[in-house]
Amino acid sequence: MATRLLLTDVTQAFSSRANFDVQITSMGGVDAVKKLQAGACFDIVVLARDAIDILAASGHVVAGSDEDWVHSSVAIAMREDAANVDVESEHSFREAVLAHRVGYSTGPSGTALLKLFERWGIQDQMRTQLTQAPAGVSVAHLVADGRVGIGIQQLSELKNVPGVRVLGLLPPGCEINSTFSTAIGATTTRQREVQEFIRFMHSADAAEIVNRHGMSPVKQHGVTKSGLS
Repeated sequence: MATRLLLTDVTQAFSSRANFDVQITSMGGVDAVKKLQAGACFDIVVLARDAIDILAASGHVVAGSDEDWVHSSVAIAMREDAANVDVESEHSFREAVLAHRVGYSTGPSGTALLKLFERWGIQDQMRTQLTQAPAGVSVAHLVADGRVGIGIQQLSELKNVPGVRVLGLLPPGCEINSTFSTAIGATTTRQREVQEFIRFMHSADAAEIVNRHGMSPVKQHGVTKSGLS
């Protein structure tokens, strides 16, 4: 879901210059892996690196076709009308977390956040203060609806949501960063079209869109693993 809006803009930009369209289906990463392993047909998949590795190990993507695409950082948000809190340091962030109901995601950022609480030794204290967003639901909506006081999720999912104010990225010592990658479906019959789309995803035009969504493109070398130049 972290790349949902990004992919929407990238595919629209691509379709305006290509002679075919790309259709995107977005869902939580855990659900996506289950769906694809159950036999769903797809041409290309965009997921967190660990999910791509799972699909590669089970033979559901073309061997060697996986490529890292964008880096994404986790941020902190509150309701637009909420009193500001200090989250500039690890200590102040910890105090803010302990003082609020916290919304987090089902994805890798959520798993990393729980590990951070464990490192702090507050996992038991936080158990009754945590609200996990259902799969496919943005933490930003929990924040905007007032169901949580603080939302912690990928910056791309917190930006530009009505009623939500982003306080910033997680402070030094607490950073949570994810890499989202692409891979080609093992059963695709559209290799040419898929490779054309992947080339565009790594282009300068797509990089501008990536940056606009609060992510950063992965630097590409001359020839990628899928053989694209």
